[in-house]
Amino acid sequence: MGRPKQFDEGTAIAQAMQVFWTNGYAGSSPAELAEAAGIGKGSLYHAFGSKRELFGRALDAYDRTGTELTEEFLAGPGTAKECIRTYLAMLVDRDFDGPVRRGCLAVNTALELGGRDADAALAVRRLTEHSADLLAARIERGKLDGDIPGSMDARTQARFLMTALAGLRVMARAYDRETVLAIVDTTVTTVFGP
Repeated sequence: MGRPKQFDEGTAIAQAMQVFWTNGYAGSSPAELAEAAGIGKGSLYHAFGSKRELFGRALDAYDRTGTELTEEFLAGPGTAKECIRTYLAMLVDRDFDGPVRRGCLAVNTALELGGRDADAALAVRRLTEHSADLLAARIERGKLDGDIPGSMDARTQARFLMTALAGLRVMARAYDRETVLAIVDTTVTTVFGP
């Protein structure tokens, strides 16, 4: 009897996340997920219990990665408006620069499962709120720095930006880069003024 093949769980989850992100939950077969993770199908179920459980872990990994990226861009130099514009444009550019325009895993999950799967809807809300928290904190910092009006409701504007961002990620799947980046500029101007 051979020893079971060892694998790195974090790497397996990251690879499965890529499959879910590209194909969606329903479009990702257990065989594809196992192949991407570099393990046998039986090992996939043994390690993660079910496709649904693996999907939840992939969403958690996406949340961690997205949070780190958001923190990095919002901590950059410049005003809050400049940092947020750079952040939104970077996400749009990533959509266009990838081999497949796949948008945002959280947005895709909301569209595919949000109205039918309470756990998926909760995960999407958690991911969205993490990003909204970071945007609100950057707006609050802008208020302290004097580049954002003190009367601005940071939480409301952060949620507006997240709603706009979801739309931008969907638009990037069907429109050209210039059109979507122009919408980024309109969004930032709408929130922060010219």
